[in-house]
Amino acid sequence: VGSLGDKDSVEKYLENNPQFAKDYFDKKLRADALSAAFSAPVDVKDTASFKDMNSIQEAAIIFELVQELQKQGSVEQSLHKVFQRIAMIVQADRVGYFLCRARNGIPELATSLFDVTPTSKFEANLVHPQTEIVFPLDMGVVGFTAQSKKPQNVPDVSAFCDFVDKQTGYKTKCMLTFPLVADKECIGVAIALNKIGADKFSPEDEALFHKYMNFAQVIALQHHTAYMFNVESRRSQVLLWSASKVFEELTDIERQFHKALYTVRTYLLCERYSVGLLDMTKEKEFYDEWPVKLGDVEPYKGPKTPDGREVIFYKIIDYLLEGKEEIKVIPGPPADHWALVSGLPTYVAENGFICNMMNVAADDFFTFQKEPVDETGFVIKNVLSLPIVNKKEEIVGIATFFNRKDGRPFDEHDEQITEALTQFLGWSVLVCDTYDRLNRMEWRKDIAQEMLMYQTRCTKAEMQSILKFDAEPEDCDQKDMYKLLVCFVETSDNVNGENLYSFGFSDFPVSEFNLIKAGIRMFFELGVIEKFKVPAETLTQWMYTVRKGYRDITYHNWRHGFNVGHTMFCLLQTGKLRRYYSDLDAFAMVAAAFCHDIDHRGTNNLYQTKSASPLAKLHGSSIMERHHLEYSKTLMAEESLNIFCNLQKRQFENVQHLFDVCIIATDLALYFKKRTMFQNIVNATEPMPDEKEAIAYISNNSTRKEIVMAMMMTGCDLSAITKPWEVQSKVALMVAAEFWEQGDLERTVLDQQPIPMMDRNCAEQLPKMQCGFIDFVCSFVYKEFSRFHKEITPMFDGLNNNRAHWNELAEVYNAKMKAIEDQKKKLEEEEAKKGKKKKKNRSVYIEKPFDSEDVMCLKLPPP
Repeated sequence: VGSLGDKDSVEKYLENNPQFAKDYFDKKLRADALSAAFSAPVDVKDTASFKDMNSIQEAAIIFELVQELQKQGSVEQSLHKVFQRIAMIVQADRVGYFLCRARNGIPELATSLFDVTPTSKFEANLVHPQTEIVFPLDMGVVGFTAQSKKPQNVPDVSAFCDFVDKQTGYKTKCMLTFPLVADKECIGVAIALNKIGADKFSPEDEALFHKYMNFAQVIALQHHTAYMFNVESRRSQVLLWSASKVFEELTDIERQFHKALYTVRTYLLCERYSVGLLDMTKEKEFYDEWPVKLGDVEPYKGPKTPDGREVIFYKIIDYLLEGKEEIKVIPGPPADHWALVSGLPTYVAENGFICNMMNVAADDFFTFQKEPVDETGFVIKNVLSLPIVNKKEEIVGIATFFNRKDGRPFDEHDEQITEALTQFLGWSVLVCDTYDRLNRMEWRKDIAQEMLMYQTRCTKAEMQSILKFDAEPEDCDQKDMYKLLVCFVETSDNVNGENLYSFGFSDFPVSEFNLIKAGIRMFFELGVIEKFKVPAETLTQWMYTVRKGYRDITYHNWRHGFNVGHTMFCLLQTGKLRRYYSDLDAFAMVAAAFCHDIDHRGTNNLYQTKSASPLAKLHGSSIMERHHLEYSKTLMAEESLNIFCNLQKRQFENVQHLFDVCIIATDLALYFKKRTMFQNIVNATEPMPDEKEAIAYISNNSTRKEIVMAMMMTGCDLSAITKPWEVQSKVALMVAAEFWEQGDLERTVLDQQPIPMMDRNCAEQLPKMQCGFIDFVCSFVYKEFSRFHKEITPMFDGLNNNRAHWNELAEVYNAKMKAIEDQKKKLEEEEAKKGKKKKKNRSVYIEKPFDSEDVMCLKLPPP
């Protein structure tokens, strides 16, 4: 063993001859010795300066850091080992790491590793996602480093933002920072705080920090690349599968969304998500706006979408992915539904923003539940909510994702993946809309073909059967035609000026042909033909075509259509209601009344829905009424049948709107919505002593005019119930017969048991049902009209008279039923006295009080 002086001289020689030392160790130092030296743990005790460490120890540190590059753990674990060595090398009091990410389009820094020392444990240094310290890039030295992407050595940080120190209670004096960059984007910032034994870090410390941060840079880049590969893989899978499932379902947007969202659930990496579908109705029906216009209902003041729709979620679909997967579909979800109660989906629907929120329990703007939302114990921590926007830039739904599976907040890459999904779903709505438009065109075509097969326009021969001109109509003078037409229609059998103005008018003695002439006469009586320059041949063709538009069915035929038009005429003229309306209004109201049930099929709206008819598919509500309206407008679109052809554009638009009001108002489902509003108008006008005041109250307010008009249509449609008993009783049997025919269809075609009103086996209950119908529906209409105008009292009197007759028949039925019950009871008592044992299925003959044939053959007074 050489002396200490020999060792010094050898070391000095090797230091002065580095090439010789390299060659010597390359040849003489065995690989196994080098490996043993590198594998030994580095002793970090008493490391006053890195300069005191020899090359073997430095090589061991480098070898250890290289090994970290090969490990498969998380990026935090790998960086933790590097930061421990850096803390030892530069003699920093502690080292930390800030993750750079973006949420809601705003970059931010969040603590990832904190208080790393040479001997600290990884679990103690890892920052839990719920305790992260988050701040934007424009704060402090760390934020500046992330923005500039340049390392910093700050000997005195007192002049900079101390936001993090206030959160932790730690006092930072000096600092080294280093940005970790990938593709020119900062992905994180490493920091070394407070030099041990000095007031600041020296240039040598800075150089060493930068040197060993290269290992951290490689580790971070490696994990970032792997993460981005995962992101792009998930994005491509989401788009691929959603595209596949979207085009599997073209008929229903809800099923389309559900298939796509359920298929891609494994690529979204969240614990659950919820999709709320928005009502796409932009404009309310006119009858829903009446209460608002009258001040009975407060206007809607809630949130609206950017295109002005009320934010109403008509359906929520919840995808619960934690534990056992479950899907819940909630139609008409309540406001306190766990996904809606916070108000975030409503906010997103109102503003169209993407909202990415972390640690929602600490948020004050939205009211997230801090306790578990359901029995599964699920607690909301992080939320990402996005609008689903279609090609027209309308928000059709809201997708909200809850709790990323790794516990961290959703980042910009999660936003990009989910946004790509929602954009694709939004654009795919175009496919459903296109398919729906094609279907609607097909349904309209089917309906039109059916109409054309059944109906034909009024021919010239049919027109001449009324006009009886020697020349073609187009060759005649209109004034002469008016005179001839007026003279001709006044010769109608059983129709004269007296009974035409009577509420008790009966159409039974009048032929259908003469009813056409009577209808034309009513327009002349209104004085609207010459005023609005309606060509005589057009009026004749229109009236004849309307008559042909009614099918030859039991009740809803041309006679019913005429009676409704005639009652509207009587209400305007005899009932003195014309004072509230202009001549054009009266013209449109009578015309709409004639058309109100055109092309009726003898079945009601419910039957159309049950049988899935093209009409039910085309019209969502008021099915038959909307069909009658469309048919009426089709006649208006035909030049030779348009009795409003000489009106100005604005007048014609007003007529079409009045047709909407009048014909849709005949849907009894809407009757109960409008009757309170009508009653309020009656209550308001009844005490008015001055007639002009009442006229101004209604005439100057379009909404009140429409409400009265709608109730007039209801009164006209039900007017048969007010006719003299000899007329009304026959009409009631015709209505019942048509109902029974529908009941037969329900029983045979739909294989369903009809309700008693439609069941001919319940015909004996007709008087009782008539009384109920009068009390529940009809009485209010005519009672209020008799209060409104005393001239209409005859209709109310007729109603009461008919109810008395029906009640007599009902009492007869009840008496007979009671007698049958008494007879049955008497027989049972006699058998009990005799002590005879009853047979299990023994039946007692009971005489049936009525059947459908008996009812149809009721002996009624001659008309």
